[in-house]
Amino acid sequence: METIRGKILRGIVVSDRMPKTVVVKVQRLKRHPKYMKQYSVSKRYKAHVPEGEYKAGDTVEISESRPLSKDKHWVVVKKL
Repeated sequence: METIRGKILRGIVVSDRMPKTVVVKVQRLKRHPKYMKQYSVSKRYKAHVPEGEYKAGDTVEISESRPLSKDKHWVVVKKL
């Protein structure tokens, strides 16, 4: 297992159609600066998977890595 460095995020796999890649949707809560109301913001990350063992709907942890392609800078660490 490779060493984990950088940020670690949790999210849900929304797409597993690409070979060796999954799209992970990460949601977080943000607070409005004036009204102090919380609202959710989501972002989608492309993450590298050596084997195709993750399916849509799985909750996973992803970690930062070196750039693997134009859009892919994350690696799936484990399934939760």
